[in-house]
Amino acid sequence: MKTEYSFDERFEFAGRAKTWSLIAIVIGVIGILYGFFLDHGDLGVQRTFSNLLLMSYYFVCVCICGAFFIAYNYLAQAGWQAGISRIPQAFIKVLPVAAVIFVLVAAAGLFTTHKVVEEGHTVEAPYLYAHWATKGLTTVGSENYDPIIAGKSSLLNPSAYFLVVVVLLAAYTIVGRMLVKNSEAEDVVGGMRNYKRNFNASCVFIAIFGFTFPIFAFDGIMSLEAHWFSTMFGWYNLAALHVSGLAVIALTLIFLIEKGNFGWVNENHVHTLGKLIFGFSIFWTYVWFAQFFLTWYANIPEEAAYFYKRWEPEYKWWFWLNIVLNFVAPLFVLMSRDSKRYFKTMKVACIIIIIGHWLDYYLMIMPGTIPPHDTAFPFGVEEIAIFLGFAGLFSFLMLTALSKAKSLVPTKHPFLEESLHHHI
Repeated sequence: MKTEYSFDERFEFAGRAKTWSLIAIVIGVIGILYGFFLDHGDLGVQRTFSNLLLMSYYFVCVCICGAFFIAYNYLAQAGWQAGISRIPQAFIKVLPVAAVIFVLVAAAGLFTTHKVVEEGHTVEAPYLYAHWATKGLTTVGSENYDPIIAGKSSLLNPSAYFLVVVVLLAAYTIVGRMLVKNSEAEDVVGGMRNYKRNFNASCVFIAIFGFTFPIFAFDGIMSLEAHWFSTMFGWYNLAALHVSGLAVIALTLIFLIEKGNFGWVNENHVHTLGKLIFGFSIFWTYVWFAQFFLTWYANIPEEAAYFYKRWEPEYKWWFWLNIVLNFVAPLFVLMSRDSKRYFKTMKVACIIIIIGHWLDYYLMIMPGTIPPHDTAFPFGVEEIAIFLGFAGLFSFLMLTALSKAKSLVPTKHPFLEESLHHHI
């Protein structure tokens, strides 16, 4: 294949990108230390654990999206993405680290306890998952006994929680690594053997992921408020994972193009990513609205309590800002064809969506872990610093993984020619 581009091109992770990612990591560490040791005692510790859960969940979801993106494109036999596939593959390489961090944060928050006054008596409650992990909730005769939690205790207990989370994250990681390994082997031996292996591995990944990610979302986030449940919550989280992961992929691609890499990628590839981002922003809004509207319409107290918390004065403004950032902004910014082909506009849209879905996860987590009356200012040092810390960590690990790739393009991918001539 003759082309004006060198397929031996490698990415060198150095300069400002590396410096700023390390600075962001340091800011994150300082924010964590501030929250644990300097910010209003137990409340500061609680906010820090909640933000660590938020960002570790966001971190692992973006990395999983790399595998999801690769897998569904293999199943669709979509050739356009072959030239950019090294980026989501780099996400997959970071997934093991993200998975370990999520499990460690969950374990630390679950097994670290503090004293809480509830209904006139003091209990030892964990900082995370206190709604089902506080002692006595499932013990008949205990002053903490809760029949609803007792009925869910076969699933909502530490052993079952970590079994589910570890097994699912391990499955996503193993199959994702297979996708990367086969792609790298394809560059060496060529032919269709490794492509077919990846097609089969993608079938396995989509089957596992599609059926199990809602369970991961139920355990990881929804169980923070264990009395409430929604059968739409898993798909709502899946939509958030996908659109935020696509935004990170697009932002990374544009950043690398502007640095002189990926010369074979043009506005048509970015346009296609923009269409996916636009479409799945609408899908996220559909699920968000359906979950909210059906709860409001039914007005069943045990279901409406979830949204009632988010309509408290401390959170209500954030609640409506969420729909503005994740629906209204993408709708107007990415509606036209030209906006999806203009790199600066796409960068703005991606940044809005990344921040918007941070806020989305914030609203899933904070009202269930921090009582609104204890949070006059529910946004501050911990939120900003820990967000920057995880963003820096992800950037550092992902770009390091990308720099180790022997080539930024899968040179013997059977659909590479189609990707090089992608035009819409």
